[in-house]
Amino acid sequence: MLEEIKKCAAFIKAQTNDYKPEVGVILGTGLGGFADSIKADYILEYKNIPGFPVSTVQGHKGRLIFGQVEGRRVVAMQGRFHYYEGYAMTQVTFPVRVMQQLGIKYLFVSNASGGVNTSFRTGDLMIITDHINLLPNPLIGPNMEELGPRFPDMHNCYDKNLIAKATAIAEKEGIKLQYGVYVGGTGPTFETQAEYRFYHAIGGDAAGMSTVPEVIVARHMSIPVFGVSVITNCGLSDEVGDHEDVQLQGRKAGIRMEKLFKEMIKNL
Repeated sequence: MLEEIKKCAAFIKAQTNDYKPEVGVILGTGLGGFADSIKADYILEYKNIPGFPVSTVQGHKGRLIFGQVEGRRVVAMQGRFHYYEGYAMTQVTFPVRVMQQLGIKYLFVSNASGGVNTSFRTGDLMIITDHINLLPNPLIGPNMEELGPRFPDMHNCYDKNLIAKATAIAEKEGIKLQYGVYVGGTGPTFETQAEYRFYHAIGGDAAGMSTVPEVIVARHMSIPVFGVSVITNCGLSDEVGDHEDVQLQGRKAGIRMEKLFKEMIKNL
């Protein structure tokens, strides 16, 4: 696997004139609009990158965008991969491994999620302070010692300094934030209300089908992580889960998330 990661990174470097991004950004369902704010230098379609999976979910365009945000070099994934698409965890997390080889120093992740915390409302932005993993762990199998330890620590999984920076920016810009624990499940079904009650009982504030594997792999490689969930529905209400509405709510809240991400990147 390490050889495949390095081959893929070498191909991308050749295609982008050895572009060295400082920040990697993963954009979730309905949140691809952030990519429009990037002053793009190179755009690569996933389907043209050797070893890269291809997005199969509506709302995930499937492109790697290399460019500048507030004067800093970034690489943004406009579309991610999910376990429920049938991909192995090594495939789901492959892009994060590749981005580390390209030189990223920070990883920003976003997702659309269902609200578990009863004080949350549709459209809220939740800063992820921790997670609960109900997916297969992506580090199961032989460890790649060159990239990280066999038993990586997951304390401060979501970087406290980055969270503090986001809080200060949000106060200055008038952006309302929530804070909480993200529960990562397999999907593709939206959660039952009994499952939402279970997530609430074990300490969850929002639930989704992504993010956690990518974060685990990033932390395995000692990359600081900042994460945001857009609350697209309130799971303990009688709202019916609908992917089109998830995309809609994601796009609406994405305007505020875009502003937060841009200011965060500017002030790293």
